[in-house]
Amino acid sequence: MIEIEILGSGTSMGVPMVGCDCRVCTSDDKRNRRTRTSALVKVNDVNILIDTSIDYRFQMLRAGVKRLDGVVYTHYHVDHILGMDDLRSLNILNKQNIPIFASTDTLENIKRVFKYAFRENSLNLDVPRIIPHEIDSNPFYINGVEIIPIPLFHGKLKVFGFRIGNIAYCTDVSVIPRESYPLLEDLQYLILDALRYKPHPTHFSIDEAVVQAKKINANKTFFTHLSHSILHEEVEANLPDKIHLAYDGLRMTLE
Repeated sequence: MIEIEILGSGTSMGVPMVGCDCRVCTSDDKRNRRTRTSALVKVNDVNILIDTSIDYRFQMLRAGVKRLDGVVYTHYHVDHILGMDDLRSLNILNKQNIPIFASTDTLENIKRVFKYAFRENSLNLDVPRIIPHEIDSNPFYINGVEIIPIPLFHGKLKVFGFRIGNIAYCTDVSVIPRESYPLLEDLQYLILDALRYKPHPTHFSIDEAVVQAKKINANKTFFTHLSHSILHEEVEANLPDKIHLAYDGLRMTLE
């Protein structure tokens, strides 16, 4: 069994956005309260986290996560990596280091930001204890679970989406290279970036994401990385069949 939980469905500033009193930021609909983008994939008893968002601690408490078998990173922007320090609690409770998997550029930036965790004497300190693994476009495994990287572009930045079984997670994307489309065939669930209606240089707009979702033709597509211009009930009602908005805490399961 595979289950994916959307831990966070919001853009880099989250929703509500600090200082904003727009109708989305002041909404009583829980689906409009969005933490920074992240997801948890469970394959039987293997727990795989996609990105350690700034809101990692809150997200993991809400999801009731007790153990992680690995963390995979889409890219190195701060809203996707800054929660890494909080991996420490699972290090301590489970008495084990946590493998992380990322591209060369992403690992270099993680090492720059969390320099203290990579020093030779770091095992003697209260720091996140991780085992870094460099990945490219080739499939890799976490406790026997195959992870297929999906090359994408976030503006000019090369990033990864990930496919696990018949689920694909593609956040922070504005271009899907032609060679990546075969990796997105025959999906049960596609989680896809769709920031807002207004075009953006590094993210799909809602309309652009709809075009991509129809092209990929997953059984169901859920849009994520949503800004505070997206009122859930209103936008959801106007989306085509098989396309929906993600929200924090959304869970999808397939056998």
